[in-house]
Amino acid sequence: MEHRYARQVLFNSIGDTGQQKLENSHAFVLGCGALGSAIAETLVRAGIRKLTIADRDYVEPSNLQRQQLFTEQDAVHGVPKVVAAVARLRAIRNDVTLVPLLEHVDGPLLEHYAQDVDILLDATDNFEARLLLNDFAWKYGIPWVYGACVGSSSSIFPFIPGKTPCFRCLLPVLPSVNETCDTAGIIAPAVQLTAAHQSTEALKWLTGNRKSMRTKLLHTDIWHNTQVEAGITRLKKVTCETCGSAPSYPSLHSESGTQYAVLCGRETVQIIPAAERKLTDDDVYRVAERLGTVEKRTPYFVEFYAEGFRCVGFSNGRLLVHGLKDIQKGRKIYHQLFG
Repeated sequence: MEHRYARQVLFNSIGDTGQQKLENSHAFVLGCGALGSAIAETLVRAGIRKLTIADRDYVEPSNLQRQQLFTEQDAVHGVPKVVAAVARLRAIRNDVTLVPLLEHVDGPLLEHYAQDVDILLDATDNFEARLLLNDFAWKYGIPWVYGACVGSSSSIFPFIPGKTPCFRCLLPVLPSVNETCDTAGIIAPAVQLTAAHQSTEALKWLTGNRKSMRTKLLHTDIWHNTQVEAGITRLKKVTCETCGSAPSYPSLHSESGTQYAVLCGRETVQIIPAAERKLTDDDVYRVAERLGTVEKRTPYFVEFYAEGFRCVGFSNGRLLVHGLKDIQKGRKIYHQLFG
């Protein structure tokens, strides 16, 4: 039988040597939505040895237009994205090692699961998550590939510690308000283009073709037929908290106490209980049962209503309150439910 990766090995820049390097590699994908699912499938099909995928959300009908690993049944049952993705990826290739993390990613989680990875891939939708990835990458000397898409536009760049400026250095020239798919929409070709560029940079790095890595930030609008490359070398700052002369990696510092946040681009408040408070899905279910508003219970979460808002409580105690942008209101609901 012909070798599974025969056509990829025939590509001179990879060959047998590059393929062997890829088959000994470990990548970490932060986010398992549109970009994350496309990148994950590309790397698994290419032959990567191990893939860790982290995402805190579950599949909804509006995801299906562009998130290629998921089905209608995943949306009907509200299957967590990492769970649905792993099931599909294992059907594609059964010898790959897959590590799904149904978690809100923070500094301690990255330091536990990602110190041994060869590359990090950004499939997030907000500055905070990218700053976290950026700080972790520089602290441990691991490259990461930035990718963003909204509407019909796409931006990508590989950040390499010791060689390029970091993401934090770019913040003054990036927009202060980040448009999202929930505010400006998205077409699937923009996702595929972005993921293709990110996956290509990952393949270059993992197969030893590091001199071929992109050196300029690429911005493309696939609908309006425009493409711009921008050099960013001069943006590096000696005072940068991540890549400067005295780095402090501020985004890696773990917050103490219960955390409250509005999820980017969505009317959803997320509550993460303090580490010393051990809430479980059983606790959530008992509260919801007392309210008489249990909608669904799965192995991963409990869905119920409180104060007229749809709530989803996960097995680690994390709670999403949908239809809400007011953190104070979310805090009040949480304390009413759990004290």
